Amino acid sequence: MKLYSFFRSGTSHRLRIALNLKGLAVEQVAVDLRTEAHLSEAYRAVNPQQLVPALELEDGRVLIQSGAIIEWLEERYPSTPLLPAEPFARQRVRALAAIVASDIHPVNNRRILQALRERFGADEAAVNAWCGTWIAAGFDAIEALLAADATRGAFCVGDTPTLADVHLVPQVESARRFQVDVARWPRIAAVDAACARLDAFAQAAPAVQPDAG
Repeated sequence: MKLYSFFRSGTSHRLRIALNLKGLAVEQVAVDLRTEAHLSEAYRAVNPQQLVPALELEDGRVLIQSGAIIEWLEERYPSTPLLPAEPFARQRVRALAAIVASDIHPVNNRRILQALRERFGADEAAVNAWCGTWIAAGFDAIEALLAADATRGAFCVGDTPTLADVHLVPQVESARRFQVDVARWPRIAAVDAACARLDAFAQAAPAVQPDAG
């Protein structure tokens, strides 16, 4: 399989983690958002939406949208599940992941931030403040949910990484990049630290990707 991604993209980061947890090796193809490589006609032919990540299968078919790709991975490679078996726990995992995927990330992604800079004259301090607002709102909710779960282990739900951790860790990375003090949420910080000790997460980190720099 061939993964089109950008090292600092949160959605690319979460897909790299999922692939690693599933034990799947892929060829990485860097799509440099800094040089607008994703807007090229060549990449449009890969993904008409011109976003990363995209996953090209061995037969040439291309999967887009990180959430849909991870669902496909879960169905295609179920032996290392990212969702618990118990229905309530599955819902909890999906809810935690959705706070990141639906409520935090979309308003802080590159397209939105570029619009703030170019159309509304926002400087970097204003951009960081914007990102911090929505990160804090989502992290406040996640922290409360983690605190309320008396059966929780080292990870978001239970004792093994799930889809919730796959989404949370890249968002923590993004929070630090936008100068948000993650120590404000000790349970989130602890989950992030637990994940960082696993190779699947460490090897997916932006700083160690081939296109980092």
